Amino acid sequence: MARGSRHRLLLLLLRYLVVALGYHKACGVSAPKHHHVITAVEYQEALLACKYPKKTLPSRLEWKKLGRSVTFVYYQQTLQGDFKNRAEMIDFSIRIRNVTRSDAGQYRCEVSAPTEQGQNLEEDTITLEVLVAPAAPSCEVPRYALSGTVVELRCQDKEGNPAPEYKWFKDGIPLLENPKLGSQSTNSSYTMNIKSGTLQFNTISKLDSGEYSCEARNSVGYRRCPGRRMQVDDLNLGGIIAAIVIVALVISVCGLGVCYAQRKGYFSKESTLQKNNSTSKTTTSENDFKHTKSFII
Repeated sequence: MARGSRHRLLLLLLRYLVVALGYHKACGVSAPKHHHVITAVEYQEALLACKYPKKTLPSRLEWKKLGRSVTFVYYQQTLQGDFKNRAEMIDFSIRIRNVTRSDAGQYRCEVSAPTEQGQNLEEDTITLEVLVAPAAPSCEVPRYALSGTVVELRCQDKEGNPAPEYKWFKDGIPLLENPKLGSQSTNSSYTMNIKSGTLQFNTISKLDSGEYSCEARNSVGYRRCPGRRMQVDDLNLGGIIAAIVIVALVISVCGLGVCYAQRKGYFSKESTLQKNNSTSKTTTSENDFKHTKSFII
């Protein structure tokens, strides 16, 4: 019994090996996938290299761009889409001229060639990252501010890749990220965030008046927004008190005038006059109606 069960087990293993070898020969060999990341600066060249031996006549090559939908880049020995005018094939690789940010993404190179074991398929996946210089950032600088208040200046760029860092300038001179290291003649109460691009004055003073500009910079380039002037003035308590006093006096004078008119009876005389005028108009209209009626009779 033991020998019979071992014999059956060996037969099953042999059958499994035969089936596996047959499937392997029929369907070919699939090589393991490789993944590469390359970077290119916008408007320059990029080489999408397919790691495969030199091209042979029987081999078939396809390039695809992956995403929500798969699109052909190279198919049936022809470049597809706008790659026809700005790309060329070098063996299995693609050289793209004038790279744009829309070219960024994942690409897959698929090469199949006949072998003794069957059809051999190899794949390479390449991620193309396009580096973009910042555009002129958008800067928000208030024209006026009151001393002693909290004021925030904002700077932002939406084009740069990688995300840029920001630096603020006052009258063309760069502000230090740590204000305590600056001179004593400048306000050291500000906080500069080089990642978000904000410049916040916790207690702004007249010393902070000046022209402010912001620079966005990454590994590709930098741009600066036009300077804008911010004027900081002290709070004029004397003027505010004087204005309040004047408004109070005007209201008081108006109130006294109304009281005086009521005591003199100006408002009652005016209402009596209006009532008499309405009565006389009614009487006149009645007399005109009687006269017209007698004329008709």
